[in-house]
Amino acid sequence: MDGLDGLTNPFMDLDQGGKCQAYYIWIDGTGEGLRGKTKTLMEPTMDPETLPVWNFDGSSTMQSLGQNSDIYIKPVACFKDPFRRGDNILVMCETLDHEGNVHPTNKRRSCFENMEKCKEVIPWFGIEQEYTMFDFTGRQPYGWPSNGYPGPQGPYYCGVGSDKVKGRKIVEAHYRACMYAGIMIAGSNAEVMPSQWEYQVGPCEGITMGDHLWVSRWILSRIAEEFNVVISYDPKPIPGDWNGAGCHTNISTLAMREEGGLEKIYEAIELMGKKHEEHIHDYDPSGGEDNKRRLTGLHETASFEKFNFGVAHRGASIRIPRQVAADGKGYFEDRRPSSNADPYVVTDRIVRTICLGE
Repeated sequence: MDGLDGLTNPFMDLDQGGKCQAYYIWIDGTGEGLRGKTKTLMEPTMDPETLPVWNFDGSSTMQSLGQNSDIYIKPVACFKDPFRRGDNILVMCETLDHEGNVHPTNKRRSCFENMEKCKEVIPWFGIEQEYTMFDFTGRQPYGWPSNGYPGPQGPYYCGVGSDKVKGRKIVEAHYRACMYAGIMIAGSNAEVMPSQWEYQVGPCEGITMGDHLWVSRWILSRIAEEFNVVISYDPKPIPGDWNGAGCHTNISTLAMREEGGLEKIYEAIELMGKKHEEHIHDYDPSGGEDNKRRLTGLHETASFEKFNFGVAHRGASIRIPRQVAADGKGYFEDRRPSSNADPYVVTDRIVRTICLGE
């Protein structure tokens, strides 16, 4: 594995003359891909309100609206840039059409508006992002035998040793880069399938969950570039007796975190059970089709065809952690979202169901 050559490039030490670089990031027309480009700023800032609206060619990102290929990108959140460092920043953006209206691929705006409607209940989220490393071709998991498969699942989860763990340098670099950037990263671990990992982001309140997770994904893919590795968020990257990848979403409101909150948790779960099909539809960018390969009832999943819940039950749609049941308050985990889910869509769907009564 190569080192982080891009981070030690001597040109990155050159003086910037008081100016700085802002890397604008947006979600493309697939609903899961990220794009970005750099703008020079005349002075440092971490306030997205002071940054100019920019544009890009939507015909090259599957976002063109007829002959109007110019799409605006409006800054919404800023993070320190762990690659360029100094006063340089990463800028999460939302997309607008040629008239300045919300673009059809912009799922953030609806999420933001609904989070504002229910901000008095103080919704917190924590997302467990699973992913798989592939070689530069994107066809074979990183570190797997070139003409076969590794040994069966069992020794890889939270493992140690080169025979069990692949890609730890990327994981460690990503963790530190997220901390530097200001991402609310909470932890990481090797997952059940070799070359599969997970990191957690949160707790984040409201709209910040989506902002932080999307930028953490960009940072991960950018670091993987340095190692000639591809990051896959496919929910079932390898068919057969191998675990899929999810984006388990932990949810709580203020009432759930207070004494007697377990009752509020059960009330929310009941509401979510009544909207199971709607949630499945919104939990991956293909209207639930991606997730059907993963939610089979096997490999620590519930079937997409039915809704269930339980305490400490990893084969359920929704899990109540054992400690939460013992404490009588806390949070619950929705295990249905796919690894390639849009966190804006997921968290929006959740508050619409449990907070806004939709």
